Amino acid sequence: MTQHYHDPADRGFARDLRASAPEEFAAYRTFSDTAVGRADGAIPLKYRELIAVAVALTTQCVYCLETHTAKARKAGVTQEELAEAVYVTAALRAGGAAAHGLMAMRMFNEAGEQANA
Repeated sequence: MTQHYHDPADRGFARDLRASAPEEFAAYRTFSDTAVGRADGAIPLKYRELIAVAVALTTQCVYCLETHTAKARKAGVTQEELAEAVYVTAALRAGGAAAHGLMAMRMFNEAGEQANA
C-alpha cells in the first residue's frame, strides 16, 4: 500500500474529527476565525491572511496554505506581496537554522570538554 502525505481526500476526515471532539472543534474554530478572520482588529484582514500564509509556509501545513492563500487573495493580497512574503518567511526560517547552529556549536564544544574531562 502506498503512503500518501497530504492527500486532498484526507479533508473528508474533517467530519470525523469534528464529530469526535465537537466542543474542542467549536473552540478551535472560534479561536481561528477570531484570530485570523476578524476584519475589525488593529491589523487589517489582508495582513492577517498574509501572516497566516507565512506561518503556514513555516509549519508546512498544506491545508492552511491552501485555505489562507485563497483567503489572502480574496482580501486583496497581490501576487507580488505573496512572493515577498514567501521570501521573508524563507529568510526567517533560514535564520532559525543559523540561530540553532550557534547552539549546535556550543553543544559541540561542551561535548568536547566532557570527553576531555
